[in-house]
Amino acid sequence: MAYALANLPLETLIGPVARATEVLARLDERLARSPVRDGFVERQNFGDAAAALWLEGELVHLEDLVLHDAHMDVRAPTHELTRAHAVLRARRQIFARDPDWALGRDGLRQLTGRDGIAVPSESGREWEGAFGPEVEAGEPGEADEPDSLAEEFAAIDAVLARSTKVLEGGAMPTAAKRVSVTGRQPQGGLVYDLDWNEDARLEEWQDVIAETRELPAVLRAAILLEAWFEIDVLQHAAWLGPLLVAALLRQEGLAAGHLASLHLGAKNIPRERRRARTRSDRLLAFVDAVQEAALTGLKEQDRLMLAKNQMERRLRKRRTSSKLSDLVELVLSRPIVSTGMIQDRLKVTKQGALNLVGELSLREMTGRGRFRAWGIV
Repeated sequence: MAYALANLPLETLIGPVARATEVLARLDERLARSPVRDGFVERQNFGDAAAALWLEGELVHLEDLVLHDAHMDVRAPTHELTRAHAVLRARRQIFARDPDWALGRDGLRQLTGRDGIAVPSESGREWEGAFGPEVEAGEPGEADEPDSLAEEFAAIDAVLARSTKVLEGGAMPTAAKRVSVTGRQPQGGLVYDLDWNEDARLEEWQDVIAETRELPAVLRAAILLEAWFEIDVLQHAAWLGPLLVAALLRQEGLAAGHLASLHLGAKNIPRERRRARTRSDRLLAFVDAVQEAALTGLKEQDRLMLAKNQMERRLRKRRTSSKLSDLVELVLSRPIVSTGMIQDRLKVTKQGALNLVGELSLREMTGRGRFRAWGIV
């Protein structure tokens, strides 16, 4: 059943849409000339990734996510932490590409994990032509009997190809693309609904994108958010919808200089509003989520500017070879920094890192003797 766009409550939406548009445009304009823009974008990436899991009922600590991203985990990463890092990678990938990439054919295929090599069939015929010439009809031997060794190598190559894409920042493959080294599709019925047609649901959501082209950007974003959760496009990656809508706001030019943190905005909206029974209430909630994301961004940008000015006062009369300026940039780009992160980025010893932290008077965030981490006040 197609998502219905008729009877939109425009009289109740137009006011909140105008206010949200104003705040979002103000944030983007301020970031365009802000010296802390890069740090702001990175901090928003971490915060939005943690908020995405919070909305699903999972708690991921920011410090654990930062350390996991730096490959300095204090403990073995949990499943929730791994998923939050997938959100973080997806946000970075979307922002690093052209504004229209995420909602394009290649972007959607890569972000949803549909650009991997096809799952080999039992006969292995889908791999013919990839590893050698095809066998002509009537030729004896290989045309009728599958080459089990070729299937094994093909499946291994598929795993290596997908692993390379993930390491380069791509999205994790979906269940339909996961292949074991034996060439057989894993039994996913207990975790994945085999009758769940994600491709058809994604096409339905793309139809909503096409049908809302003439609407204001924020109203369009709210409709697409509501449609994403109403259609329930992806079984285990509901967090991708707000990222794609944020990419749309960037593509429309309303948030050209950053990727809106819609998960952070939705976190400030009560769940009763986000999951209200009437569509008008849900649309209002999503419009307010866009506004909350922009308001949170304005406060964070002001806080980073204040912290930058305070730390730069300590750089006066310093030698040009001082590492303090590099530490200032690192602190502004991460919610927390650990001794190991400072050592790795600034190429200093552990004691040198501690001395630099002391000179900037950073706030100790963990309260522990080991695995200490610092951040701005």
